[in-house]
Amino acid sequence: QVQLMESGGDLVQPGGSLRLSCAASGNIFSVGPMGWYRQAPGKEREFVAELRSGGTANYRNSVKDRFTISRDNTGSAVYLQMNSLKDEDTAVYFCYMMIGGNSYWGQGTQVTVSS
Repeated sequence: QVQLMESGGDLVQPGGSLRLSCAASGNIFSVGPMGWYRQAPGKEREFVAELRSGGTANYRNSVKDRFTISRDNTGSAVYLQMNSLKDEDTAVYFCYMMIGGNSYWGQGTQVTVSS
């Protein structure tokens, strides 16, 4: 059984920074793409960033040049460094990982950007 646990969400002022972490535990093998989605109140869940197995990173346009996705050397953790945060970045952020051909999701961590 694989579980993902996010951390790092917080209340931050516009222009501030946060680093989200997502750690996988359990039977971890054949780790594939991993990344982050977010869901704001009253809106659908949307793609934020993805890190492919070969190291290629993709971002939604609105976060390019502000967010950076990375992973640890073991492939069991993924991070999202968020800089220059804006009000519209407020959402619950969910991490996902493809492990052993299956997709796993975390429970989400709240990011609130407000003055």
